Amino acid sequence: MKNPFKFGTVVDDPFFINRKNEIEKVASIVSGENHLVLISPRRMGKSSLINKAVSSLGRPVIALDMQLMTSPADLAAQMLRRIYRIFPQARLKQHMKRFRIIPQLSLNPVTGSIDVSFLPGASSLPILEDVLNLAEKLSTEKKKLIIVFDEFQEVRRLDENLLNQLRAIMQHHKMINYLFLGSQESLIREIFQRKKSPFYHFAMVMHLKKIDTGEFSEYLKTGFTGIHAEPGIIAGEILGVTRGHPYYTQQLAFTAWEMAVSGRGQSKNAVDDAVNELVMMHEMDYERIWLSFNSTDRKVLLGLSISEQQPLTTDFMRMWNLNASSTVFSSLKRLMTGGYVIRTDKYELDDPFFSRWIKERREK
Repeated sequence: MKNPFKFGTVVDDPFFINRKNEIEKVASIVSGENHLVLISPRRMGKSSLINKAVSSLGRPVIALDMQLMTSPADLAAQMLRRIYRIFPQARLKQHMKRFRIIPQLSLNPVTGSIDVSFLPGASSLPILEDVLNLAEKLSTEKKKLIIVFDEFQEVRRLDENLLNQLRAIMQHHKMINYLFLGSQESLIREIFQRKKSPFYHFAMVMHLKKIDTGEFSEYLKTGFTGIHAEPGIIAGEILGVTRGHPYYTQQLAFTAWEMAVSGRGQSKNAVDDAVNELVMMHEMDYERIWLSFNSTDRKVLLGLSISEQQPLTTDFMRMWNLNASSTVFSSLKRLMTGGYVIRTDKYELDDPFFSRWIKERREK
């Protein structure tokens, strides 16, 4: 029997949980002349949603993870490498003769793909401009190119002037839809919603939330039918722990399913047993992470794990001996930037198993 749950990678059917409204909205925006900004915490399913939405359009797609780019020239090289995968080389050679800085191309004998690089020290502006304009020229009305920048808030790490350069190039393009994905909401909103930013109002902003628990519950019940005696109950217990977070729901369901099939997860505490197994699996990682926090951050994480109070309330600050709301806010900002805390309708730990580890260690 094959485990029906999957986590950790971009997923498609049958692992993709119904986000019909979100898919339709993304497809509608991209089908027009508009660009899109998609914001959500990490592991909420941004990449899977975009993959699902754009694949239904039958258009060429270039996807770039900005976390893996080392410089503007590297960004241009990786973009050109992906262009080579999509368009005929004869058309590329014709346009690349006009490049101001000619790239170095080599055939990778392992993958069979083209590797691209530019000479060290080459100016990034003409390189990026030539590559992006090449993509614009190669795109057609019937097969308009879609370019996806994942974790776009990393753009400033590459070069402080890169935002200005990209906007100066992209604003003239009519044959490309640009999609910008980001997990650090404050940084992404600063790029696209601050009036002084070069990308101010450049794209429509969409916020991806957790999956509706009703939809998730049906998916979980189907996966546990025939495996667990009470699939409806176990589905509810899983969602009670993960609160509908896509990644952690799939991870917990995967673990509970494996335990049930092996005979270890048929008890009344099947979900708790699965949570404990995941906590034990990551215990060393959690301890290493915990030791990296300062005193204020630890107090905030403890409070969020143990109490139901929100961190900026007077009762919360009094309980955890936090003197000023500005101190708590700074802590929350650090923890959100690091991906440890997310804000939906309230502040909460992103990882429910880390929250369980904190609570159990505190009680011991």
